[in-house]
Amino acid sequence: MDLKGKTILVTGGTGSFGKKFVEQILRNEIKKVIVFSRDELKQYEMAQTFTDNRIRYFLGDVRDKDRLYRAFEDVDIVVHAAALKQVPACEYNPFEAIKTNILGAQNVIEAALDRGVKRVIALSTDKAASPVNLYGATKLASDKLFVAANSYAGNKDIRFSVVRYGNVVGSRGSVVPLFKKLKNTGKLPITDERMTRFWITLDQGVQFVLDNLQRMQGGEIFIPKIPSMKVVDLAEAICPECEIEFIGIRPGEKLHEVMITEDDARQTLEFDDYYVIQPEFVWWNKEKMVGGKPLPEGFRYSSDTNTDWLTIDQLRRLIEE
Repeated sequence: MDLKGKTILVTGGTGSFGKKFVEQILRNEIKKVIVFSRDELKQYEMAQTFTDNRIRYFLGDVRDKDRLYRAFEDVDIVVHAAALKQVPACEYNPFEAIKTNILGAQNVIEAALDRGVKRVIALSTDKAASPVNLYGATKLASDKLFVAANSYAGNKDIRFSVVRYGNVVGSRGSVVPLFKKLKNTGKLPITDERMTRFWITLDQGVQFVLDNLQRMQGGEIFIPKIPSMKVVDLAEAICPECEIEFIGIRPGEKLHEVMITEDDARQTLEFDDYYVIQPEFVWWNKEKMVGGKPLPEGFRYSSDTNTDWLTIDQLRRLIEE
């Protein structure tokens, strides 16, 4: 979809992704970008940085369907980034996570269907694949809702798809700011020395969303090919002189993250730099997926068996950037 002259709305627009997304989207000849979020202080602070007159700030919560209906008026594209993301907070406040991540997702879908939005792309997480924590379970449910939403489109020119990727370097919820904060103490806490994670930069994450706005047919879950890293290597990159303290795995935490399970792999196609999990609905046209190749039986895209790894020096450069 050509972005020229389009009005784009991003939910959770004052978060790490939202701010980077707005920064990049303003390089296009768009008509307007709407930052939808519930925190007026963050909107005020963001407005001090971004002075482009194509930006609009809209206070609201995805839990409030009426407010979404108002916000989505004359909007062409919605990028849904709003979510409760902190694993421990979701474990101890489960229904709050459900209200935002699941009910909020359905509210976005219904508002988009009724207000004439053309494209909706939702951000997901590696924790949604074979989830062991509530955050992952809510995002899996959200993914299912967005894929199934294409069943209700009818003759409307609207498509829903999902982007799923791993930990984002330097985002507010990542371990990097924590390690930097604790650097002066001389001690960094790590849950387990075996732990691995997928790793992506904010710029890469935003670009992947923009790329898939162009290629989406509706119903796909797009997954980028990204490197893995060892958490102990990350600690070494940030503070080589620090002592490592192993504190044990926290509630809802995995040793390794998965983005494509063995069962999902049967419906997945591989492209040069990304994968696509295809929907299992009668309306899906596999002929549209030109150039992709099926995955071998038993394939599993996991952070511990990934073929692409970041070294300590590469991690250090990413953090510095």
